[in-house]
Amino acid sequence: MREALARLASPCDVAGALQAATAALGADGRLEAELLLGELLALDRIGLLRERQLALAPAARARFHDLLARRLDGVPLAYLLGRREFWSLEFAVDARVLIPRPETEGLVELGAELAARAPAGPILDLGTGSGAVAVVLARECEARCVFAVDDSAAALEVARANAARHVAGRVAFIASDWCAAVAPASAALIVSNPPYVEDAYPGLTTAALCHEPRRALASGPDGLDAIRRIVDDGWRCLVPDGWLALEHGAGQGPAVRALLTARGYVDVATRRDLAGLERISAGRRPG
Repeated sequence: MREALARLASPCDVAGALQAATAALGADGRLEAELLLGELLALDRIGLLRERQLALAPAARARFHDLLARRLDGVPLAYLLGRREFWSLEFAVDARVLIPRPETEGLVELGAELAARAPAGPILDLGTGSGAVAVVLARECEARCVFAVDDSAAALEVARANAARHVAGRVAFIASDWCAAVAPASAALIVSNPPYVEDAYPGLTTAALCHEPRRALASGPDGLDAIRRIVDDGWRCLVPDGWLALEHGAGQGPAVRALLTARGYVDVATRRDLAGLERISAGRRPG
């Protein structure tokens, strides 16, 4: 595959560069190749077709070669492009934050539903990362104040930029280790997509995950360390009748429901994703 990239050392046009890239990435990589070259040349896919005979400058060929080599090394396409779509919005992402996943849109959907039922008060997005969940909830729940919480200054920098782009002035930011800096009885709704993968999970070392921040993926021997903290600290920070909603692994539904119930939450239930897998559990702190 990498041998195909050698073609980019010689003069070529857009069509030739895409042919070499597709040979390197495989047939399924054609779209990725078009997205990467389009990003480099500021052209959409139609523009690439229109400019297929455009000769690439040596600097452009070198940059395209570098992007393709990094993709072959497993760097996620979203990091190479610097963006990822979530809830039909474009979010800036890089190696400082986890890439938003489609299944997390289910957390936003449930969060918006719970916000309509929750008492007065703000929404907290714990472990906000790129800020995608906080931004979308600010758009969907205009009557609510939204706070994005993260203990990573680097992640908060990314989240601030995304919020400024999509919901300027609608999201506030708190640097905090989960709820440590959050006042008691201050939130009507807490949502979180915390790390929930087991520390020893072999997939963490594969190309698919090793480029994303490990601290946003793994959380203890059973993957539940962060969720245990949020369940406990969330109780302290919620107002009476406030709700907590957590994304978790497909096999962790029973354990998360047990944690919520043991802490005293009521109306505990789990929502399945489009694949039918248990993905998001929620509970209410009774009044």
